[in-house]
Amino acid sequence: MQIPGDGFQAFLIVRKIGGRDMASLYFYYAAMNAGKTTSLLQTDHNYHERGMDTVLFVNSIDTRHGKGIIQSRIGISKSAMTYDRDFDFFRYVKGAKNLSCVLVDEAQFLTRKQVDQLGDITDFLNIPVLAYGLRTDFQGNCFEGSERLLAIADILVELKTVCFCGKKAVMNMRVDSNGNKITEGAQIEIGGNERYISVCRKHFKIPQKPKERKKTSNAKR
Repeated sequence: MQIPGDGFQAFLIVRKIGGRDMASLYFYYAAMNAGKTTSLLQTDHNYHERGMDTVLFVNSIDTRHGKGIIQSRIGISKSAMTYDRDFDFFRYVKGAKNLSCVLVDEAQFLTRKQVDQLGDITDFLNIPVLAYGLRTDFQGNCFEGSERLLAIADILVELKTVCFCGKKAVMNMRVDSNGNKITEGAQIEIGGNERYISVCRKHFKIPQKPKERKKTSNAKR
C-alpha cells in the first residue's frame, strides 16, 4: 500500500489482517518546519470532507497560538483538545461516539504510557491514530514520546525539510537571540523559528555563525 505522507489519502489508513480492515498507529516524524502540523490539518479536513468525525489533541504546554489551538506556519488553524501527562487517551476515545480518526500534534511530548494508550485505541477500538512530532530534541536525544512511537508504531513516515546548506535536515538546533547554538538547558522549551533551526547532521555537529549560514544559503540559490 502506498504510504500517505502528505495527508491526501487519510481514508486509506488501515491494514488488512485476516481479510479485515484493522486500524493502524502512525508516527509522522521530522525536524522542525517540515510541515507536520499542515499535514495533520489536511488529513483532518479530508476526514470531515467525507462526513467522518475526528478528534484532535495538542499538549497543554504549547500555548503559542492560544490554549487548545493547533496552527501551522502557513496560517491554518483549528481548535483541539489539550492533554497533559496525566491525560488518559484510551478512556477519552472509548467514551466518544462515531470517531473515525484520532490525530495528535506535538506527539514528542507524550509519555510512554500515553503512547501505549494510543496503541490500545487502534488495537481494541479499531480507530486509526496519527501522531505527528519531532524525533529528537536540541541535544540530539529522543523525546520520551517519540522514542516509544518509533518502537511500537505500525507505520513510520518521515516528513522532510532542508538545512540551509541544501541537505536534508534531521536535527533541531536551539539558538539564542543572536542565532548562536545553545547546547545546555531544559529538554522542553516551546519556540518557533526564533528559537530553533532545522539543520543537517553535519551542521548540527559543526554549527555555523548566523552570517555564515546566510552566506551558505545564498550560495545555494
